[in-house]
Amino acid sequence: MNERIIKTEYSELMQKSYIDYAMSVIIARALPDVRDGLKPVQRRTLYDMYELGIRYDRPYRKSARIVGDTMGKYHPHGDSSIYEALVVMTQEFKKGLPLIDGHGNFGNIEGDGAAAMRYTEARLQKITQEAFLADLDKDVVDFIPNFDETEKEPSVLPVKIPNLLVNGSEGIAVGMATSIPPHNLGEVIDALKAYIQNEAIDTPGLMKYIKGPDFPTGGIVINKSELKEIYETGTGKIKIRGRVETEKGKGGRTNLVITQIPYPMIGSGIARFLSDVAALAEAKKTMDVVDISNQSSKEGIRIVIELRKDADVENFTNMLYKKTRLEDTFGVNMLAIAEGRPETMGLKQIIKASAEFQFMLAQRKYTTLLAREQERKEIQEGLIKACNVIDLIIEILRGSRDRTMARNCLVEGKTEGIKFKSKESAVMAQLLRFTERQANAILEMRLYKLIGLELDALVKEHEETLANIYRYEDILERRDSMATVIINELEAIKKAYKRKRRTVVEDGAEAVFEEKKPEEMELIILMDRFGYVKAVDTGTYERNREAADQENRFVFSCKNTGRICLFTDTGTLHTIKAMDVPFGRFRDKGVPLDNISNYNSQTEQILYAVSQTELNLRRVIFVTKLSMLKIVDGGEFDVTKRTVSATKLQEGDTLVNIAVILDQKDIVLQSSGGCFLRMSLEEIPEKKKGAVGVRGMRLGDGEYVEAVYYVGGEQEASISYQGKTLKPGRLKMGSRDTKGVKVKI
Repeated sequence: MNERIIKTEYSELMQKSYIDYAMSVIIARALPDVRDGLKPVQRRTLYDMYELGIRYDRPYRKSARIVGDTMGKYHPHGDSSIYEALVVMTQEFKKGLPLIDGHGNFGNIEGDGAAAMRYTEARLQKITQEAFLADLDKDVVDFIPNFDETEKEPSVLPVKIPNLLVNGSEGIAVGMATSIPPHNLGEVIDALKAYIQNEAIDTPGLMKYIKGPDFPTGGIVINKSELKEIYETGTGKIKIRGRVETEKGKGGRTNLVITQIPYPMIGSGIARFLSDVAALAEAKKTMDVVDISNQSSKEGIRIVIELRKDADVENFTNMLYKKTRLEDTFGVNMLAIAEGRPETMGLKQIIKASAEFQFMLAQRKYTTLLAREQERKEIQEGLIKACNVIDLIIEILRGSRDRTMARNCLVEGKTEGIKFKSKESAVMAQLLRFTERQANAILEMRLYKLIGLELDALVKEHEETLANIYRYEDILERRDSMATVIINELEAIKKAYKRKRRTVVEDGAEAVFEEKKPEEMELIILMDRFGYVKAVDTGTYERNREAADQENRFVFSCKNTGRICLFTDTGTLHTIKAMDVPFGRFRDKGVPLDNISNYNSQTEQILYAVSQTELNLRRVIFVTKLSMLKIVDGGEFDVTKRTVSATKLQEGDTLVNIAVILDQKDIVLQSSGGCFLRMSLEEIPEKKKGAVGVRGMRLGDGEYVEAVYYVGGEQEASISYQGKTLKPGRLKMGSRDTKGVKVKI
């Protein structure tokens, strides 16, 4: 067998393969079709339920059965994606118009997931059956082969409403995403009717009917003036707030009650909101909160915040809008598949596409119905004609050897082989010219059809058929007639399924609140050797001074409005707001510094901690592992950034000691080789924080500064060396840039 090697550019092959993959995700999975507003998985799930006969007026069926059947026949992409789509189509808090009636635990608005598919049951909603699947038997849409070409599935469902607007859609494809808010069914139908009656209508004209999004969770849209641009371009941001009401609480207090939440808060956002409010109270950002509780139930959202008697309710509400997700944004990107390709569409484009789809459905529907009525008319006329010569037909049937001979006589007047009672009958039989369809109907006609009442019913049925043909021809020939039919269907759907608007649309005032400055107070910061930090008041510290000093590595005072400075061995300065340090009882554990600062306990070690106020009044001495020394004015570290460089280090060098100069006189450097150098602090020059410094001690090969001690002041400490204790003040004085002396024990 001869092999043929095809040479191709690798980059071109990868580009083509990636584009094919991307288009498959975009078209076949992630984005909805503008015509029916459904993604493929949704469309296939609904069609499968329709095929299985799981109608609104029939018993529920197990979700697992629906998912399995859909996956096996139409959507071979895993059961989880199918079940998730089914679940979302049942949830009233996500969809403006739920398409599936769920029975069992299908999750809730607070983010709890649905039960496993083996436990839940489902069936179609009535509107889904009537407005999404009703005309599939009338050849209104094309059917295409499924993934293995063993079944047929509709390329699009014959949806009678602009479902893309009614239910909205969210999806992430490759390189693009769609985010369409849900709208009110009645308003969308009115807008579609207005476009059908006047195709020149513009976006502001349509917005007379569609006021704005209508989220299932309600809420208040506060940027009404920006909606026109959003609907014209198909992109933008909708600002939405939760609905807040006030109630009288116990003891004359005021309760703030949240009864509607912003649509993006669905799920874990509610728990996050509760924790955010609690965090504001714990951080003393507000002193108005007495208690907060989530009293939500099946009846709706109810989050109660109990406030103090003297609380400024308006200011507190505005703080919630600013500091929590009670005011949020919904990013709009109305991207959908139109004519086989993704397109960002404005409001009018979506309405136009829906209107054209409705006319296409009506054209195909009434073309099919007209053909059926014409076929029925042909058969009825044949039966009526047959009844008038029924004796002759009976004679033909009795004289024929088989069905074919009788049919040929009825259609072509062939009498060969047929036994007639008289020559007149044979002559009359030769004149018969029924059509094939009429002949088959005559041959299959039952004798009871010859009863007088049955004949009258046949004539009446024929008259109805003629009326239907006239009506269908009128609908197909005149656009006005077709438009009237479409509008009447839309009116019927609106009358049966419309609901009141839930979301208020207005131009809300900007939320402005006056943040109360916390009352300034003195705190004691306690930082243990494990990197946990906490703050206590001065009274608590005084009562537990001995234990606090023994158990903690750093203990210092700081104003609650001030900042804390952390110097690390990497030459980095981290700052923390004192407000961010948890305030509590002496025996509270505190929080890791990693959680409230940029400090990383895995890569750096804290050498010194002090309040920024104290630091500004002092000078700071830096000692590195390679014996580089310098003194820096503390005011240079008065910064607002969370992390800055505190000093410049040579390659391979780290800090071993940082100290604030109070009343120390001398410094003692201990090398890893066992040498000690004592010198006066006056020998160390004052430099900027960006300088490297000067050499303090001459080191031998491989040696480094192992420890640093000070002589004089409260910071003076004993030296522990080779099991013995030395006093730094007893060491011989030396000078900078010398080796020091070996201490003999």
